[in-house]
Amino acid sequence: MLPEISRSMLKNSLVLGLFAVATVGVVSLIQQSTAARIERSAHEAQIRVLGEILPAGSYDNHLLDNSIELHDPLLGSKAPQPAYIALKEGKPTAIILQATAPDGYSGAIRLLVGIQADGRLAGVRVLSHRETPGLGDRIELAKSPWMHGFEGKSLTNPGEAGWAVKKDRGEFDQFAGATITPRAVVKAVHKALQFFDAHKAELFAEVNPNG
Repeated sequence: MLPEISRSMLKNSLVLGLFAVATVGVVSLIQQSTAARIERSAHEAQIRVLGEILPAGSYDNHLLDNSIELHDPLLGSKAPQPAYIALKEGKPTAIILQATAPDGYSGAIRLLVGIQADGRLAGVRVLSHRETPGLGDRIELAKSPWMHGFEGKSLTNPGEAGWAVKKDRGEFDQFAGATITPRAVVKAVHKALQFFDAHKAELFAEVNPNG
């Protein structure tokens, strides 16, 4: 009896072992497939958001193929931030900076700030935030057109004093019951424009070495 029991136990152990190996293999394949789909979806979403910021026909390159890493206090983060340079026939036409407003009502607000080569804003979009639903979340285009108010603005339009919400005697609307959020975004966008103005030549030299 004992040899039969030993053989049965060995057989069951082998079956369980093979089942475990097969299960691990299947789970691994599913994880790899899922990770690839998630990465592809994130890539497509990033391309879509970047494409919404710049005017149609203003560039002919793949923005993700012309990205650089930037690190400057004016961009609001201690970590390097990506930026994407738009080209038309090989010449820079705009840049999309990633900027952070660290002083949102509920924490940091991550932004994409599109700036054309002449210094005018092409558009601003929110990447992520934790602002209060129904109040601060009106920085999302799906909730409010407020972000469109930046389009066409520049470092000199409005002037220095105008880069504030109306409650602070500036030119940008605040939200009813929520001033901190728009105030933080306006400040971050203004700083992004200041960064661009100070570094435009070197930024565009990254892809236009001959000037």
